[in-house]
Amino acid sequence: MKIRCAKTEDAQHIIDIYNWYIVNTIITFETDPVSFAEMQERIGEKLQNHDWLIAEIDNEIIGYAYYGVFRVRVAYRHTVESTIYLSKEYKGRGLGMPLYSALIDSAKNKGFREMLGVIALPNPESIKFHKKSGFNDAGTLKNIGFKFGRYIDVAILQKTIV
Repeated sequence: MKIRCAKTEDAQHIIDIYNWYIVNTIITFETDPVSFAEMQERIGEKLQNHDWLIAEIDNEIIGYAYYGVFRVRVAYRHTVESTIYLSKEYKGRGLGMPLYSALIDSAKNKGFREMLGVIALPNPESIKFHKKSGFNDAGTLKNIGFKFGRYIDVAILQKTIV
């Protein structure tokens, strides 16, 4: 597997992965598929001060991970929120760990101190993955998301990366 920095030209492959999660799962709280132009803008924005990484196998994008601003207030400037998505065909094969490790290293190398994972519940696979990556429970926000006709809890997991 090859890990590289994302480019705005990767937007179509990324939305092919992400839009499936929007339409079929509670993992993301977005409810409308993301357009090519919107995804290009998101990639470009993240790459200004943070990072967006791509995982490829045989030149096929099979997943991505990025981190960005947790909150806009200046006091939060050393904390980032992370995200990882793998193509549904590649989930559960252990391919997310090297991608996420590279993402954590990137954030550490850019001087960030804390990384947060924000996980819609239930999602035992993501909780297990984050804990294996060294994240610890930081709390649960009850009933803060609403998708597919129901309220959804969100777990916050935190990792000190300095």
